[in-house]
Amino acid sequence: MKKINITEKEVKTQTDAIMWHLKNYGNITSWEAIQKYGVTRLASKIYNMRKNGYEIESVILHTTNRFNRNIQIAKYIYNEPKTIVDKIKNYILWA
Repeated sequence: MKKINITEKEVKTQTDAIMWHLKNYGNITSWEAIQKYGVTRLASKIYNMRKNGYEIESVILHTTNRFNRNIQIAKYIYNEPKTIVDKIKNYILWA
């Protein structure tokens, strides 16, 4: 899996903005994407990022909308790839 390596100065596209947010905050919802970056099709951006090798997990959250109806929203969580050193440390801990 690929690691996100982008700085704030390198953000030029909506996808860059989402990548930067995931790198720095670890997760994002569609509402955050709309409010902070003007991204209205976050699922599409996440789909393309996954296709390009980034490991992003979807978690369904249950909440209520302004009409007090139960709804589900997706929270996307970036799983940073483990280095070989991290994998070895984890193996030693559990061996």
